[in-house]
Amino acid sequence: MVIDVYEQYFSAECVYNEIPRRAAIVKLTSDSEKGNIRYTVSVNFFPFRDPEDFCISYDAYSEKEIYNARGRRSKKREAGFMKTLHEEADAIAEEMGGRIFWDSPLLEERRG
Repeated sequence: MVIDVYEQYFSAECVYNEIPRRAAIVKLTSDSEKGNIRYTVSVNFFPFRDPEDFCISYDAYSEKEIYNARGRRSKKREAGFMKTLHEEADAIAEEMGGRIFWDSPLLEERRG
């Protein structure tokens, strides 16, 4: 079962495949299967040409596995991951040549 533990859209900058991207969606996702739990942090840059249209392109996407072990979801573990989320997402964004503006959210965060 895949659950987006956290998801939020932010202003950002990145040029990917020669296309300027002005926003990013940042996620902490859990994926559990057959007694194993896996957590990933992902960043997806997208053009964001209109504040009414969040047309997501999936070519400027990258994720990093931050935990993989036997077990199940843990609110305590997830709280710890949230403390390092910005750092993890910034590292992903930097590898892609982009930057996330944490002080400029485009929508309220969603928790799952």
